[in-house]
Amino acid sequence: MLQVCLNGARDRSACERLPVTPQQLGDAAAEAVLLGARSIHIHPKDGKGADTMAAVAVDAAVAAVRASAPGVPIGVTTGEWTEPDPRRRAELVRSWSVLPDHASVNWHEDGADLVATALMSTGIGVEAGVFSGTDAPARLRAWPHAHRVLRVLAEVTDHDPSTAAATATALLDELAALDGLDRAGRGPVLLHGEEGGAWPVLRLAARRCLDTRIGLEDTLVLPDGAAAPDNAALVRAAREEIAAAGGTRV
Repeated sequence: MLQVCLNGARDRSACERLPVTPQQLGDAAAEAVLLGARSIHIHPKDGKGADTMAAVAVDAAVAAVRASAPGVPIGVTTGEWTEPDPRRRAELVRSWSVLPDHASVNWHEDGADLVATALMSTGIGVEAGVFSGTDAPARLRAWPHAHRVLRVLAEVTDHDPSTAAATATALLDELAALDGLDRAGRGPVLLHGEEGGAWPVLRLAARRCLDTRIGLEDTLVLPDGAAAPDNAALVRAAREEIAAAGGTRV
């Protein structure tokens, strides 16, 4: 499965084609799905372009994307930068009236279990975000409901293209002790990198037949280093990279 991550915590100073408004997110989602994306991850924005979990923004963004890409699962962020207090983040989850299909919860952040519990109580799937170089694998392993997560979102924060794949392999080894995984790293894992590590890690995910993702959240460049004009171009390139690596789960 290839997920598209449309915008992330970036703003338009980083990329003039970054989708920010609900309409822009909807249009970008439709283009990405047409080219093969099978899941969508978005960061709803407030009026100033900052990430937010406020119901007015989440409801509008999810509704617009769902209208443009009907039937395709939609996820949102719950990162602590949107609201430092995890109890408040849990309250915000419960205030949403247009529910996403899933949401990412970064397991190295304090109170991740509170946010994840709030999501599950409202019927929203949990993508357990596990960053390389953190204690997230151990924290997730210790959580009694780890077996209930929709998937593990394995994020490689190593930006060096020469070492990112090795860092990803080490992260997969750490995750192998979790329920549903084995030492080969197979199971409910979506593996992805960011910035300079985005394409090497995507290729590794393809070789291992793991789910992966691409989009302007993770990288602003195509595999050849040229600036990516939009999310659609990144998805098209990702499909080509996955096919070249012999991956089939796209």
